[in-house]
Amino acid sequence: MLFEISDWIILSVFFLILFGIGLWASRSAGKSHVEFFLSGRNMPWWLLGISMVATTFSADTPNLVTGLVREGGIARNWAWWSFLITGMVTVFIYARLWRRSEVLTDLAFYELRYSGPVASFLRGFRAIYLGFFFNCLIMGAVTLAAIKIGSVMFGLDPWIIVVGGSVLVGIYAVLGGLKGVIWTDFFQFTISLVGAIFAAFVAVNHPKIGSLDALFSNPTIQDKLQLFPSIQDPSLFVTIIIIPIAVQWWSVWYPGSEPGGGGYIAQRMLAAKDEHHALGASLLFNVAHYAIRPWPWIIVALASILVFPDLASIQSAFPQISEQYLGDDIAYPVMLTLLGPGWLGLVTASLIAAYMSTISTHLNWGSSYIVHDVYQRFYRKEASDRELVVVGRLTILGLLVFSGLFALLFLENATQAFNILLLSGAGTGSIFLLRWFWWRINAFTELTAMIYGAIQAVVLVIFIPDEALASNLIDGFSTKLVLAVLLTSIVWLLAMYLTPPEDEETLKTFYQKINPNGPGWTTIRRKCLANEEDIRKPSYGPSLPAQFAMVFLGSLGVYLLLFAIGKFLFGQWAIAILLLLPVVVISWIIYRYLLKSQD
Repeated sequence: MLFEISDWIILSVFFLILFGIGLWASRSAGKSHVEFFLSGRNMPWWLLGISMVATTFSADTPNLVTGLVREGGIARNWAWWSFLITGMVTVFIYARLWRRSEVLTDLAFYELRYSGPVASFLRGFRAIYLGFFFNCLIMGAVTLAAIKIGSVMFGLDPWIIVVGGSVLVGIYAVLGGLKGVIWTDFFQFTISLVGAIFAAFVAVNHPKIGSLDALFSNPTIQDKLQLFPSIQDPSLFVTIIIIPIAVQWWSVWYPGSEPGGGGYIAQRMLAAKDEHHALGASLLFNVAHYAIRPWPWIIVALASILVFPDLASIQSAFPQISEQYLGDDIAYPVMLTLLGPGWLGLVTASLIAAYMSTISTHLNWGSSYIVHDVYQRFYRKEASDRELVVVGRLTILGLLVFSGLFALLFLENATQAFNILLLSGAGTGSIFLLRWFWWRINAFTELTAMIYGAIQAVVLVIFIPDEALASNLIDGFSTKLVLAVLLTSIVWLLAMYLTPPEDEETLKTFYQKINPNGPGWTTIRRKCLANEEDIRKPSYGPSLPAQFAMVFLGSLGVYLLLFAIGKFLFGQWAIAILLLLPVVVISWIIYRYLLKSQD
């Protein structure tokens, strides 16, 4: 791949702007650990929402969507579209609660909600498990995508890509803290979206295609255009639609789509000015993430089927690509080689931006766990702000090194490792939802579910092949997922009822601070009334039934918007307009709801 001088100029300007933002943010980032990890809790909703979208707009996301579309059509994207329900639950129910908690990390919640040594152990263990091991796995997967893109676009060796990317992203992540990450996210998302749209424009104008209408009318891809899997294929329909919507969204912990919010999504909400900005940020994220952003990638994926119909055609055109990295997902960077001078630099910058925005967020998020939930909590409770910021920056460098080594040395087994992590979280999602609204959930509940889930996942992935549990109705891995959810739920329910509840004073403090709706805290309230000690503040915020109604309407509105955009692209204008009419009505209802909830 030969870059023209215009491409190199665009890339140079792109990097200069990123480093400029990092230097600007560094002036305030080093003042305190709250500034470094939460940007002073003063971020507006629109900036936080775009930062959330940019983080999930990683270098591997367009590759993933391309692979899904090439293998099974547009409907395959329900594998991640179904997580919208989880996102809307976070928007209308949990965003306010997280901001009210005022914790520095979502793991500090454990010692706000629970009590005793078990709560402390949970906080420290999950900080290392999520902040280091799981975080390095995610960053390694993103780095794998960068390796594939770099090998196609630049012809570079993997170690050069890993070292170069780590140096570039490490500079501003270390300098600017979360503030630098958020503002570079805003810039990077703009570049990424423009690049993705232009890549789609170039793809449909390829000589083998001609136009958008010619693409969608081509008989070769007609079986790829369905928005829903066919009910005539029960296994695919159950796996992609029924299980995710009926089971997966509430029961499985997944990064970026945690039931009840968590991880870097919670970090952004904790950095908001107030709970209304936290809600607005998460709402903007879900609309942009699920309805707007996927279509440019889908168009490129469909076009790639006509330009490079199989892996052999890709390998023939790009013999330098290692067989280890040759898969349908690599069709996306391969299509980008069709771009002309100048635009090639812009789209390459957009992919680099996607990689850097994701890695920088994971670095700041992971280091916040290590600093607050391990270092300060267990080793240096009286550490100064300066010391905590220094430790945070050193931790970022350490995470870069380990994630880079993981990508280079162990990534061939990433799928198996990811399946273990996914199954280990199966059945725990309901705990993350209920712990805010049911006083009886205790620390032993989470600890038991975590330990049992991890052991169960190893057994299911390593010792039981998927084929052994597959049937005509459901594939083997989906069977494992449902089984894991069922067994883990039984185990944590037993653990909850066989162990004593949390300390009453801890429960009272949590109840007063968070003020959760619903009947789950009736027992605590009655105890307070019996002692003439009504600790509950006057109720504020909408009722729980109203919040559930908004979850339903929000999910319906985003799905209808997603389908409407697709129908516009397909040239089916009448259907698109009919889909948009209820979107307008739902948007007005949600707008009025948000105004009323601020009164």
